[in-house]
Amino acid sequence: MDSESKRSLHIAMFPWLAHGHITPFLELSKFLSLHGHAISFLSTTTNIARLIHAHPELPSSIRLVSLPMPLVANLPSSAESTSDLDIDSVPCLKKAYDLLKPALTRFLSGGRVDCVIHDFASHWLPRAATRLGVCSVFFSTINATSLAFLGPPSELIGGRCHKPEDLTCVPEWIPYESTACFRLHEVLRHRRCMDEEISDFCRFGHVIDGCDFVIVRSCREFESEPLSLLLEIYKKPVIPIGLLTPAIRVDEGDDDEKWKALKSWLDAKREKSVFYIALGTEVILSNELTNELAAGIEKSGLPFVWAVRKLSVPAGFEERVSGRGFVWAGWAPQTRVLAHEAIGGFLTHCGWNSTIEALSCGQPLVLFSGGSADQGLMARFLQEKRVGFEVPRDEVDGSFTGEVVAESIRRVMVEREGEPIRANAWAMKEVFGDMELQKKYLEEFAGILEK
Repeated sequence: MDSESKRSLHIAMFPWLAHGHITPFLELSKFLSLHGHAISFLSTTTNIARLIHAHPELPSSIRLVSLPMPLVANLPSSAESTSDLDIDSVPCLKKAYDLLKPALTRFLSGGRVDCVIHDFASHWLPRAATRLGVCSVFFSTINATSLAFLGPPSELIGGRCHKPEDLTCVPEWIPYESTACFRLHEVLRHRRCMDEEISDFCRFGHVIDGCDFVIVRSCREFESEPLSLLLEIYKKPVIPIGLLTPAIRVDEGDDDEKWKALKSWLDAKREKSVFYIALGTEVILSNELTNELAAGIEKSGLPFVWAVRKLSVPAGFEERVSGRGFVWAGWAPQTRVLAHEAIGGFLTHCGWNSTIEALSCGQPLVLFSGGSADQGLMARFLQEKRVGFEVPRDEVDGSFTGEVVAESIRRVMVEREGEPIRANAWAMKEVFGDMELQKKYLEEFAGILEK
């Protein structure tokens, strides 16, 4: 774009209160700030403090704005993110998020904001932005396949989502072959985190219906048909902004003793011989299912790294797998682990962030849906794409056995029948790991904003 048509904008960013949403919003903020735009990144006080701690290098063109967290009954005063809560308390967080409306509206009205880029949860924001003459952009951190499954705003606001079974089949508006739908246990689990007064479906519907246009964390090379469908059913611009693939800094964390120990352990392993297990920031398994998962990991007979955050491994497990397994407690440097040449597969909860990180490194996936948000849809979609294999589970209660976990791991990692999965996942590096390709998508989006 020539310099005469480009203008500097003040852009407000307002993500949902979850790590998997805040992170891509921040990555997009960094890019837009490099284009000469002033960014106001708004979230609650604790989330802003966490960002300051985790990203001390942020440029001055990104202003972090703290909004006091509203008080809501049954919401702990220290909880300002989904990772601070169990799933049954998340509806309280959504009520508190809705109470941020007055503070955010005041900011938009007094801050000379040109554009607000927002998330699915702020169903009230597009209408408020329109009244203030501010451009409203819905940034979907879930991919186009998941959005296509959810359907047009009319369906989301008053359509088919009346009972759980309605979401366990591919909807009629999908014109291409697809297996992406929920299992019953996933629908029932996600219902626990929805606000009874306004469902997540209604939130999506009102945001899509009211915004000026939609941007999606996706690319045509991976999701051409779903992106085309969204244009038809939304009847407004839908712009893929690329995958926001995180850059891997090879020197990052070299002074961290914990990472040094893991890197040394991995350096001693054969190439692509180790599988990595991580279930994201919010997945919590019962003791029974944790035991089955651990049994499957152990029965696979393969070396592994298991990042454990919200669950504890069974008694005696670490002793039995000593030398073959490495258990990492707490937050793991996931992008660095996945990029290590010893890693040859990833047992994942199927979050889009983790999927992007894995496929940018060409890692085949053992698909173990976390059971909430878009994770079930992702598991089916990624198996359909033949970049992973889903662990078989009971469709009603989500139960599984250690035996099927072990079989799934071995299929993806070493068995002959897993060769196409390994080849397809490796080929995905050409898309997910192509930083120039992803930058082109961001440049296109920046050009549209600047016009």
